[in-house]
Amino acid sequence: MKIKSIMLVICIAVNIILGTLVQTLNIPLLFLDTVGTIFGSITLGPFFGALIGGCSNIILGIISNPTSISYAFANIALGFIVGFVSKKRRFDYKQACVVGLILAVICPLISTPISLYLYGYESVYNSGSDLLLKVISQSGKIIFSGAFIPRLVSNIFDKVLSCLFVALILTKLSQKYSYIFNKNISKSDITS
Repeated sequence: MKIKSIMLVICIAVNIILGTLVQTLNIPLLFLDTVGTIFGSITLGPFFGALIGGCSNIILGIISNPTSISYAFANIALGFIVGFVSKKRRFDYKQACVVGLILAVICPLISTPISLYLYGYESVYNSGSDLLLKVISQSGKIIFSGAFIPRLVSNIFDKVLSCLFVALILTKLSQKYSYIFNKNISKSDITS
């Protein structure tokens, strides 16, 4: 249990550090604030992944931006989705792309209504997809579509890249520590 607790803290720190770094550098269409959640969901399971996601948003809300707390549900859902999918299948590059695309749709479906309800239509003008949102909103589309589509576009880039990054890390770890990741090796094979 101690190792899981340490991993949980490390994954939360990864979310906060990468998310803050990308935000500070103002990189468009990229957040990287879910890399720790994705990694934790795969290595620790869906419930720990959801816990990592929710705690990351709460801590970010306390230390830097209170609005982060509102989006904890999206990160919790991400943790459950990645955790359950990775229990069924190996998280390789192909799987990372598929899961990234699924997350790119589900996360904005959760976060867009939260933004619109809590902060109004103007709140969605605070990311790298602002220009696209302005164009869509001026073309007469309904408010939800005008807020959802730019989030979808940025999430496709961010979530697929985040999942591929985690798949790369897992590939490198599994090559170095194959005895941990190979479920066909028994515990006695490791100790002998």
